[in-house]
Amino acid sequence: MVNTNLKLRFKPVSHSWVALHPQPKGVIQFVAGAFFGTFAPMLFYRHLLQSLFEQGYTIILLPFNFTFDHYVEAGFLMREQYEILPELVRMATVEGYDYEAYLDDKNFSWIGHSLGCKYISLLEGFTALPPEPQEREKFIRSLLAYTSNESQIKTVIADINILFEELQRKIAEDQKLICTYVNRKVKINSVFIKGQVSILLAPDISDTASAIRPQFLANIIDNLGWGVKPTPEETKNLIKDSGLFHIMGLVCFRSDNIAKLTCEWFTDILKKPPQKFLETLEGGHLKPLGIQLGKYVINLFDQPLVESVQNRNKGFENHVIQLLNELKKESK
Repeated sequence: MVNTNLKLRFKPVSHSWVALHPQPKGVIQFVAGAFFGTFAPMLFYRHLLQSLFEQGYTIILLPFNFTFDHYVEAGFLMREQYEILPELVRMATVEGYDYEAYLDDKNFSWIGHSLGCKYISLLEGFTALPPEPQEREKFIRSLLAYTSNESQIKTVIADINILFEELQRKIAEDQKLICTYVNRKVKINSVFIKGQVSILLAPDISDTASAIRPQFLANIIDNLGWGVKPTPEETKNLIKDSGLFHIMGLVCFRSDNIAKLTCEWFTDILKKPPQKFLETLEGGHLKPLGIQLGKYVINLFDQPLVESVQNRNKGFENHVIQLLNELKKESK
């Protein structure tokens, strides 16, 4: 049952923003695009977030810094998830809200837009990392096999090992803390996001040149070792080698030239997701952005500039909600 009377109100928790649903059936962790994910995603994506909230989901907005080192920010997002988890339970008990959905991490889903999809892809790819340090090193070395930079390889191995061990400790801490709140344990299926549904909206797995113009300047940055990490090739290798991404949905837009190559790579090369989890909709790369004013939605960077809530939902939000519902069924 959709409740359209609920007010979407975000509260700061750790480094993120949380809109707590009184009777949640799950949690959506939202990672926005590069500029919009840093500055006020709760404003730019307001109509989409409101629609998901009305479906019965607690919403977490996970921000990230503008950086070319996406390994570091992916690690931050994973740490942030475990900072927020016990707070969800604590806040729900204080408000008198239901907290049952927070006690099993399979009730947590991910939705990303543009660059945010790369971070979600990294987190799912990391799920395939073996628990043993030696096996993890072999996995990472095979992932970075094309590079001869041993220093870079060792840095990535060290950083991921530190992250892996830190998250294991944090999971144990969360379980103890939640027990003090409700005398219940939280079920966590993986150090990363194993078994969690994800939806990628106009995913952009691009290189340094997409952020830095002209091309020669991007080439200089890459040659100095300051470019995007992991590179598009490394990211795609991680996605392929993980053998995962079975409960992922993909939304592409016909007029989107930014995510066009990434969408084609997922569907033509990776052969994922299956057709029933793939949507190709009208609009451009920034279609997910929109602000509702009364009975209308302002499409900030797409056409038409103004459309009715009914038409906007028919063209976008309803597809995302249906995709989420189908993926949830598949994950059970």
